[in-house]
Amino acid sequence: MRATLIYGAGDIRVENVPDPRVQQPTDAVVRVLRSCICGSDLWPYGSKPAEEHGERIGHEFLGVVEDTGPEVTGLRRGDVVVAPFVWADNTCDFCREGLHTSCRHGGYWGADDVDGGQGEAVRVPQATGTLVKLPVGEDSALLPSLLTLSDVFPTGHHCAVTAGVDERTTVTVVGDGAVGLCAVLAAKRLGAERIILMGRHKDRTDLGRVFGATDVVAERGDEGIEKVRELTGGDGTHTVLECVGLEPALDTAFGVVRAGGTVSRVGAPQYETVKMGFPLFMRNITLTGGVAPARAYIEELLPDILDGSVQPGRVFDRTLALDQVAAGYRAMADREALKVAIRP
Repeated sequence: MRATLIYGAGDIRVENVPDPRVQQPTDAVVRVLRSCICGSDLWPYGSKPAEEHGERIGHEFLGVVEDTGPEVTGLRRGDVVVAPFVWADNTCDFCREGLHTSCRHGGYWGADDVDGGQGEAVRVPQATGTLVKLPVGEDSALLPSLLTLSDVFPTGHHCAVTAGVDERTTVTVVGDGAVGLCAVLAAKRLGAERIILMGRHKDRTDLGRVFGATDVVAERGDEGIEKVRELTGGDGTHTVLECVGLEPALDTAFGVVRAGGTVSRVGAPQYETVKMGFPLFMRNITLTGGVAPARAYIEELLPDILDGSVQPGRVFDRTLALDQVAAGYRAMADREALKVAIRP
């Protein structure tokens, strides 16, 4: 089959790889209908040292079950399924606590001998616990929104939930990428009435307004902090959802959070330390967030997609064939595309 490999910074190739097959009794093989490029994929795309042998990449996909191992239950050939961005058994103590990203028997797509999601098919370990059956056909118009359940929508939701967003909290979202826009959507879904989106790409912030942002702040740094405080009577917002992963974004989040408020970070951190010294201590600021246990949220979010209450699939502004995936990476890295869907 054909699949995407990364050989180093800027070097994405689509090559022939061995067809996936059931190797363990808990495995399934899924034919991919849709996958996509994640903002976190851009970090290795921009910095990975060159290697002689490429590595599989991609962690967001949905598809059709083609084969199952003898211990797989609840799934059969022909089922349309979505896979969260880590695989997990859904039965260990961490999974039962809703922390599938710490599953004792789980792992990551594209690591060790596990397929990446940006290919024609994927061997899915722990298939019973990992895959969620979708009540749609292969040609459903809902596939783009259902694909967001793999990562970006649950990640935005996780950011809002860990921050404590509800109808009583004001919200600032830092970042107008796909995760930031899904965080806006999630905050609106949880009842927030005042949502300030910090972003400077008008096409993205316009979508943010559709998703529920009440205000947009295009300024950055101290100027952006001052603008948010001006909009909030000098106080800042109760919650801040940091969806970038860079230190200046976190500094901005601390600058716009209200005393006693909470900053949640879900942007993959590109920094080693967090500056939370005496001033933030005196303001009783809480820092939370982390990698989203997407599997824990899929059943909660799925009904709103099925009934059309939310349309997170609108974050996909470009769909390319698998052989064009390198162009998709370039488009996202150059900020020419918000989020690229891949159709094998």
